[in-house]
Amino acid sequence: MLKRDTRDPAALPRLLLTVLCLAVLWPGLHLSELNPGVLLQAENRQQMASFVSAFWPPAHDRDFLALLWQATLQTLAVATAGMTLALLLAVPASLLASRALSLRAASRGGKPGFWSRTLRLPVRGLLVFLRSVPEIVWALLFVRAVGLGPTAGVLAIAITYAGMLGKVYAEIFESVDQRPAHALLQAGSGRLAAFCYGILPNAVAELVSYTVYRWECAVRASVVMGFVGAGGLGQQIDLSMRMFAGAEVASMLLAFLVLVILADLLSRLLRGRLA
Repeated sequence: MLKRDTRDPAALPRLLLTVLCLAVLWPGLHLSELNPGVLLQAENRQQMASFVSAFWPPAHDRDFLALLWQATLQTLAVATAGMTLALLLAVPASLLASRALSLRAASRGGKPGFWSRTLRLPVRGLLVFLRSVPEIVWALLFVRAVGLGPTAGVLAIAITYAGMLGKVYAEIFESVDQRPAHALLQAGSGRLAAFCYGILPNAVAELVSYTVYRWECAVRASVVMGFVGAGGLGQQIDLSMRMFAGAEVASMLLAFLVLVILADLLSRLLRGRLA
């Protein structure tokens, strides 16, 4: 009677891949100086417990809640205004960087011409540059240029997220079915009409989902940039931490948590409507 071979033929490649990952990971852990045992030392545990205990109960007096409400609205305004400016830059840049609306690609089976590829390179390079510089660095630059306040945060988000949105939008346009757009182009339709009727209907759900996700990231980024003087919740958290007002910091963190939850609910609602 023949015995069934139960050995996994992919076991050896998986083992080699695991060993390779560990070999790559170990130098990274060494360079990062990661030592979780430090957290278990008695003195450090006492310091952390003392720090966390100052967060309870959260501050809830009327004057502070009014300040918290204003800072929360400013954070939302910075993130939303920055995303709006980013969209104004990202949408045309993504169309220029994408191969989806190439006339040569429509007529040659997906192979764009030389000049089309050459013209896209500077746009793609610009998008790479915009997203390669962290938004907090842009915020520091704009704080020097326009002074302290939310304007620096809006400009920093607009510049960084334009690069991120432009890249992803271009990839989304290229990943959807190109045949409707190519058929419209071959029939003599303009590129804008081919985009609106051939590509956008298939890509709108993914575009909206990613845009809302990036807006949520922009809310978080606006909080971080507040630490360098860009206004909003981040600036108030920085001031409260400098004054060792843990109760105020706890209230602001709870407000930030509510913002993230609302952004997630909005994303789910939009995806459900567009599905």
